[in-house]
Amino acid sequence: MKIPRMTVITLGVSDLARATAFYRETFSTPPITENAGVTFIPLPGVWLSLYPLDKLAEDLGETVTLPPAGTFRGFTLAYNARSKEEITGIFTRAAKAGARIAKVPQDTFWGGYSGYFTDPDGHYWEVAWGPMFDFTENGDLRFKA
Repeated sequence: MKIPRMTVITLGVSDLARATAFYRETFSTPPITENAGVTFIPLPGVWLSLYPLDKLAEDLGETVTLPPAGTFRGFTLAYNARSKEEITGIFTRAAKAGARIAKVPQDTFWGGYSGYFTDPDGHYWEVAWGPMFDFTENGDLRFKA
């Protein structure tokens, strides 16, 4: 049996229009916006879904309790770039769109290059490049043979 593939990551956001604009600018990818108040951004291998946080909590039957702004929540989302230059472009667009740069891109102890930013809702993103990674023709990440 194959392990199921992750198809959608949903982020609860405080302002859907602001989050949609942020991700459109940062990833240079036009979103698919539904009338149901959710935005989908198709990325290679997975879709990013943006949904109002209060509605997401309601759907889960939970109450919204967030840590103070700027608090690390214990997970990151990641994008593997094809080059250091691509990382520079993403960070430039993210900063312009309102990201907080948490760690400026730099050489890493593992031989790659990466940095971190947060979106307007405080979700952390790592953007990384590594010489050990390659991509299939449809954009899936893999280790070089």
